[in-house]
Amino acid sequence: MTGTLLVAFIVVIFAMILVSRIARVVPQQQAWVVERLGKYADTLQAGFHILVPFLDVVRYKHSLKEVALEVPEQVCITKDNVQVAVDGVLYFKVLDPQRASYGITDYNYAISQLAQTNLRSEIGKIELDRTFEERTNINSAVVSEVDKASEAWGVKVLRYEIKNITPPQDILAAMEKQMRAEREKRATVLQSEGQRDAAINSAEGEKQQVIKSSEGKKQQAINEAEGQAAAILSVAQATAEGIRKVAEVIKMSGGHEAMQLRVAEQYIESFAALAKTANTMIVPANVGDVSSMIATAMSVIRQSAAASDPILSAKGVAQT
Repeated sequence: MTGTLLVAFIVVIFAMILVSRIARVVPQQQAWVVERLGKYADTLQAGFHILVPFLDVVRYKHSLKEVALEVPEQVCITKDNVQVAVDGVLYFKVLDPQRASYGITDYNYAISQLAQTNLRSEIGKIELDRTFEERTNINSAVVSEVDKASEAWGVKVLRYEIKNITPPQDILAAMEKQMRAEREKRATVLQSEGQRDAAINSAEGEKQQVIKSSEGKKQQAINEAEGQAAAILSVAQATAEGIRKVAEVIKMSGGHEAMQLRVAEQYIESFAALAKTANTMIVPANVGDVSSMIATAMSVIRQSAAASDPILSAKGVAQT
């Protein structure tokens, strides 16, 4: 009885082992490489599969998911002979499980080493100042080169991203000084440009002020000239009108006598003014001769008082 149970137990164990070797379930996003008698037989995709016992063996299991492989930090030398420490992350996925199994021993290690080699090559082509602004181009170049080599391994390299670029401390200090000097330079330039614009605006304002002032003076002179012309015209018109009125009055009865009386008055006033001024004039010796005095007065008035009394000048003309 004990022997029978032992045999039954052994049979069950053997059956379980046999079933585990025959019936296999491949998880989603995985691919298993099966060998039959040591030779590649098939690639099992996700799902349930039946294998030939003792002949088929699952030799390799590959994940078809995208893999993020961290590339270790390494020292690279730039074109201007500066050492920088660079690390990154490489993203890839297995497309052909068969080639990934038999094309290379360890594609993870191979891809990592190839990425480091190409990264050093790309960093060596550019100067330190450009390494920070050329990160996108460096990433693209590394992906292109690594993907060409990994195609034979059944692996597709999707992208590469540089994580950190770390120059030496002395270079960092020099770069910081350079950046500070560049900022101070920009500040100085901006300040000088502001002062220049302010000076230009001030000069432009003064120019406009001078132009407006000259235009105002010009208009003022024009207005004054027009006013003087109008005044002269008004005086001329009034003088002409006065002369015309005097001529009309002289022709009337008693007009001539009134004119002589007026001339005599003007003569006396003018003769009285001779003692107060430095004017030198020739007058008749007989001051008591009225007719002679009137005649002389006409001459005096025409010489000294015509400009100040248009009516008197008109009377002298009429008397003459």
